[in-house]
Amino acid sequence: MHAPSVGEGLQARPVIELARTARPEMQLAYTWFSPSADHFGHSLGADIAGPLPFDTAANADALLDAMRPTALVCAKADLWPLLAAAAHARGVPLGLVSATLGGGSSRLGMARALLGDAYAVLDVVGAIDNADAARLVALGVRADRVSITGDTRYDQVWGRAQAVDLASAMLAPLADARPTLVAGSTWPADEARLLVAWKAILKRFSAEPATETQSAERRQLRLIIAPHEPVPAHLDAIEQWAQESGLTVARLDGVNAPRADVVLVDRVGVLGDLYALATAAFVGGGFHAAGLHSVLEPAAFGVPVVFGPRHQMSRDAARLMANGGGESASSCADIERILAGWLGDAASRSRAGDKARAVVMGGLGAAGRSWKLVAGLIDAGR
Repeated sequence: MHAPSVGEGLQARPVIELARTARPEMQLAYTWFSPSADHFGHSLGADIAGPLPFDTAANADALLDAMRPTALVCAKADLWPLLAAAAHARGVPLGLVSATLGGGSSRLGMARALLGDAYAVLDVVGAIDNADAARLVALGVRADRVSITGDTRYDQVWGRAQAVDLASAMLAPLADARPTLVAGSTWPADEARLLVAWKAILKRFSAEPATETQSAERRQLRLIIAPHEPVPAHLDAIEQWAQESGLTVARLDGVNAPRADVVLVDRVGVLGDLYALATAAFVGGGFHAAGLHSVLEPAAFGVPVVFGPRHQMSRDAARLMANGGGESASSCADIERILAGWLGDAASRSRAGDKARAVVMGGLGAAGRSWKLVAGLIDAGR
């Protein structure tokens, strides 16, 4: 199985886990392309793991000679044309899972010119939805080889949410009654709006008297923020903002983290668990050119999600908005209004959180459907 980077690897992982359970005797090789996926790739427990060689005819032949695969499967759409051609010539079945392609006729036209022959030899394709299936066929995939299987990321985030241990060494010290905003994968452009809005929310809540059912202590708010790139310059800027705002701030593993107003996450790989502490979530990337990060991770915990205006490429964000589990904000004032509503109104927050969770639950089952395709491909290759 090949997945170019971590995002696609998260789509591959649920299928790999089902494969391990269903056929423990099977040897699995897992490859990637992006250097950022090295740690993730080695964490999956594959028998063979490493970066896929550059797509040359010589590399393709050497790879196939060495591994003699029963089947080759790629996640999303990262099909290498020379490797696909060489595998097809040897009778190795080829497949795609969680297959998706962006729209745009000019883009598809260029992709068909470059990759059409490779897509034409695919034996099975599990497309995320009907629109993806149509684009894949336009790209060269044979229509009778395409099935709608859904997006395995829904199974992945749901499985992680169900497995979170609130008594773990990381989460237990941070678990308390304070309404908590978890801001994940933020960029400076996100923080420029979010942190202004957060100060306004703090001022608003401190000025409002506590209700009979909510003590003043419970109304103290907490921000857990996980920058997308936790480099010193980025972390230092947030710490300086907190100190200038009169807020206590601590790093995630710091001794003062359980009591801090702002908890700064200074490492990667833990955000998916930290959403378990969230009353509401802000997902970064929506004010940044790189695009929106995963809104499914907090939604799997039944947490309502707010994000910036650059969400057009995220079908997950669209589903959350359509179902009432998430909202887009274009300004500091929008962020303040949305988050203050959820943090201050338990009923409203609960309704939005339930709708967010329902979106994730509605996408479950894709991993099983995808594994069924892969299992058939393996059987055909024997």
